[in-house]
Amino acid sequence: MKTILRVSAVCMLFAGSALALTGERMAEIPLEKMSAAQRSIADALISGPRKRMSGPFNAWLRSPELADRLQKVSEYVRFNTSLDKRVNEMAILMTAQAWGSQYEWYAHAPLALEAGLDPATIAAIGSGRKPDNMKDDEAVAWEFTTQLRRDHGVDDAIYARALKKFGEQGIVDLVAVNGYYDVVSMTLNVARVAPPADAELPFKQAGR
Repeated sequence: MKTILRVSAVCMLFAGSALALTGERMAEIPLEKMSAAQRSIADALISGPRKRMSGPFNAWLRSPELADRLQKVSEYVRFNTSLDKRVNEMAILMTAQAWGSQYEWYAHAPLALEAGLDPATIAAIGSGRKPDNMKDDEAVAWEFTTQLRRDHGVDDAIYARALKKFGEQGIVDLVAVNGYYDVVSMTLNVARVAPPADAELPFKQAGR
C-alpha cells in the first residue's frame, strides 16, 4: 500500500518531464528538429486529451504514419472505450506487469487509483498474483485477460460471463486495450523508456 502511494506521488511529480520521456536507445527529438510529419503528430498529441508527448510516442515518431495511426487507437482505448475506466486501467496494469514494462506501470498506477481500483488489487497485480475481493466486473476482466494472454484465447465460460457483463462491444474493447498496450509495452521495453530512477515499482523492467 505504501509503495503504491509513493509511486503515485512520484508519477504526479514527474508527469510530462523530459526524464520520464527520454529512452536510453532513442533520444528525444526536439520540436525544432522534427520533420513536418513528426511535428504534425507531436502537435496533435499536445493539443489532444493527453496534453503532452509521453510513453512510446517519442519512439513511434521514427515511423510517423504508424505513430499517427496508433495515437488514434490510443485516444479511443484511453478516453472513449465502452469499458468502465476502472476496468480499463486494470487491464492496462495487467499488461504492464506481464511485459515487465515499468514506465507503463509508473504512468498508469496513479490513473488506476484515480479511477477507483482498490490499492490492494493494484498491489496484487503488480506482484503477479490474482487479487482478492474483486468487484464482479473486475473478476471477469481479470479472468478474460489472464486466459487471453496465457492461452491465446478464452473459453466459453468466461466469454459468456464477459458477454453478460460488457456486451459484444465491451469484449472487443477489452481485447483492444490488451492488444494496444502490448504494443505500447513492447515499444517501451525495446526503446528502454524508463521511469524516474527513484520511482518505487513492484517488478524489474524486462530486459534490464
